[in-house]
Amino acid sequence: MTLTLLLDLDDTLLNTNMDAFIPAYFQALSRELAPHIAPEIMLRALMSGTKQMIESEDFSQTLEQVFNAVFYPQINSPYEKISAAIENFYDHVFPTLGGVTTPKPEAKPFIDWAFSQGFRIAIATDPIFPRKATYHRLRWAGFEPEQFELVSSFEHFHFSKTHPAYYAEVLGRLGWPDGPVLMVGNDMDRDIRPAQMLGLATYHVDDEPASTSGPEAGARGKLANLRRWIESTDIASLIPSFKSVDSVLGILSATPAVMNGLSHGLDSSAWSHEPTPDDWSLSELVCHLRDTEREIHQMQIELFKEQNEPFIPRPDTSVWASQRDYFHEDGPSALKEFNDARRKTLNLLKEITVERSVWRQKARHAIFGPTNFLEVISFIADHDRMHIQQAWSTLKKL
Repeated sequence: MTLTLLLDLDDTLLNTNMDAFIPAYFQALSRELAPHIAPEIMLRALMSGTKQMIESEDFSQTLEQVFNAVFYPQINSPYEKISAAIENFYDHVFPTLGGVTTPKPEAKPFIDWAFSQGFRIAIATDPIFPRKATYHRLRWAGFEPEQFELVSSFEHFHFSKTHPAYYAEVLGRLGWPDGPVLMVGNDMDRDIRPAQMLGLATYHVDDEPASTSGPEAGARGKLANLRRWIESTDIASLIPSFKSVDSVLGILSATPAVMNGLSHGLDSSAWSHEPTPDDWSLSELVCHLRDTEREIHQMQIELFKEQNEPFIPRPDTSVWASQRDYFHEDGPSALKEFNDARRKTLNLLKEITVERSVWRQKARHAIFGPTNFLEVISFIADHDRMHIQQAWSTLKKL
């Protein structure tokens, strides 16, 4: 089994000291933009935009879009007017802040060993920074961004790390690996608890000797002890479980975000590409997700609203692609419609699950027999994961 490692950056792989780094960062940016914006206005807008990114649950908007929608109106200046100054800041000024940080000497040996083991590695840093800033911080830690399969930043992610959906988005962008996954980080509120809410195993980086306190607490210890802990752990025990309410809702929220990210910037030939005659194109896949959402998933939720112990039908959707000629539909339009349909589904779930006991409501499924509301909704999450794997595989073959 291949282990997928999700690694935090600041104060996990890099000694950042956020109490010193963030003020230095804000002051340097204020100075750079002072000819265009009064520092007090810039700082207020920057804080407002950052707060909005942290709180955002909008899977149709990247965090960059969320930030821009708050920041630029508050400074009363369009992006085009100050974009050159911002790019100059991240190209030439931001790199000088590296002196506030120090590399962790144990980080590079661990990463080198992890790669030698064939592990998949993603840098799961909070995506509230631009890509350039994140890449600089990786270099300060002694790494090149290209080493890693994925590095999250605000240009292409839709959730901050306070949301379980962030971790679902990371895994989705990796093609939803089926094997063991471990999240490693130093912050309980941003690295550990949200990852555990999704169902992931975690390793909390602190100054204590490596130990495992139980499945809920996860493992904890120094970064220097992580290799030894992994080597002594049954890797199969790190296979995630996605059957809790929090994990299911996290996946449902992340799926449109993942599809939006994977398909960003694709041309029409990519949307219509079929790796083999038996494979669906990305357009066909998105049409399937849209129609299944509208005609099956929402119908199933409505049955739970209307009946005490409903019978849950499962129509055969395998013929829809040919019957409805998905191949000739416009993929981007179908994806937008899927976003709208998933938003409606999540709103339906919010309405029906005000009482948490609803998740235990019994039903009988046409295929799986006796079941309950949580299991039926978890089937939707499983369906999402399967088709993201399919989409990711198709795009890899372009």
